[in-house]
Amino acid sequence: MFKNQSTQKQNLIIFMVIMALVSLGMAFSDSIFGNYFKEVYGISAYQRGILEFPRELPGMICLLVIAVGSFLGDIRLAMIAQVLSFIGILALGLMTPTFAVMTIYLFINSLGMHTLMPLRDSIGISLIQNRAETGKWLGKFGGIYTAFQLVGGLAVFIGFASGWFTFQTKIKWVFVISAFFFFAALLMFSVLNKRIGPKVQSHKKIKLVFDKTYRLYYLLAVLHGVQKQIIIVFGPWVLIEILSRGAETITALNMIGGFVCMLTIPVIGRWVDRFGIRRMLFFDAYSFIGVYALYGVITLLIVNGTLPIADLALILVGGVFVLDKVSFSLDLIRVSYLRAIAKKDSDIAHTLSTGISLDHLVTIVCAYLGGIVWTTLGPQYVFFITAIVSFGNVFIAMRVKNIPAPHQSNAEKNDLIDDF
Repeated sequence: MFKNQSTQKQNLIIFMVIMALVSLGMAFSDSIFGNYFKEVYGISAYQRGILEFPRELPGMICLLVIAVGSFLGDIRLAMIAQVLSFIGILALGLMTPTFAVMTIYLFINSLGMHTLMPLRDSIGISLIQNRAETGKWLGKFGGIYTAFQLVGGLAVFIGFASGWFTFQTKIKWVFVISAFFFFAALLMFSVLNKRIGPKVQSHKKIKLVFDKTYRLYYLLAVLHGVQKQIIIVFGPWVLIEILSRGAETITALNMIGGFVCMLTIPVIGRWVDRFGIRRMLFFDAYSFIGVYALYGVITLLIVNGTLPIADLALILVGGVFVLDKVSFSLDLIRVSYLRAIAKKDSDIAHTLSTGISLDHLVTIVCAYLGGIVWTTLGPQYVFFITAIVSFGNVFIAMRVKNIPAPHQSNAEKNDLIDDF
């Protein structure tokens, strides 16, 4: 694909710059949506769950978007995704629309972000020429992404703490700055497109990839949808609703989590290459179980009054919030697993897209049910149930028998799947 190693390295650097810009755009918007909804529209936990429908519906339809636009190639589709992200968040930054209109712009922004997700992984994987270094490079991409989330988080924290950023004015400058970074990422994608063009195109026709090889990956995607919803919606809601903390607190914790992830993700990437995918899938599974069980216990102690709503409660909730972010960042293990079992590289983008669609189908349902559980049974049960569901990750890890070598045959790769 590339003329020489120098060209390949330059393309990887450009891609990492793109990851940095996208990360900054997300830091100035996605991480503080919960506070935006609460402060501007005064929603409840139940309404917060319902709001995930316009936010997560794009995750279900992104496969269709990618399939319809497959003739454009991955990079051009990624450029369109950035345009959508830019338009949606810029509109929310320049005005305070009615709740109904806000959900439309939220949908547009989310459609852009979700469409980029599988394309980002597909493009990144296509730029990695040495299959044996997949984990290492995915770790680097993840490290860059989290490093700039840390930088963006620091800027957002300073902005809200100083009063320069606020949700009480017509123009939400934090969202306007987010739009700027999405636009900058669009420009860098155009640079990469000129260098590579349509060569990075993993899906030349509309299709779904459902077969024995990928079924465990899809199960992982479904479970990820459940776990993701907790860290995005109900994890922060403990801080916002129960502990009455503002955007600066959420941003500070995201910043701490980003710093920890910046250090750990490259290490996790190397561990994937060193210890193998099966062991890391077990590591991923037990991390989720431990984090959500701990989240449930701490929330229970706060709700029943055993743990006063004070600094100690904030420290404990904040600590497990950071651990949750680290666990959530281990998705590179699933991506490495997919590449290891892929029958051909052209399956990767479709499989990632299908997995994201399944992920978000579950996400929408869990957001609604989570809001009901929160308001009827108690917030702690949202986390306890998620911990129980996460045992499914252990079951899947048990079904992965071996770790494929970088150049195994398709028959050897199929041995990764246990018949059940």
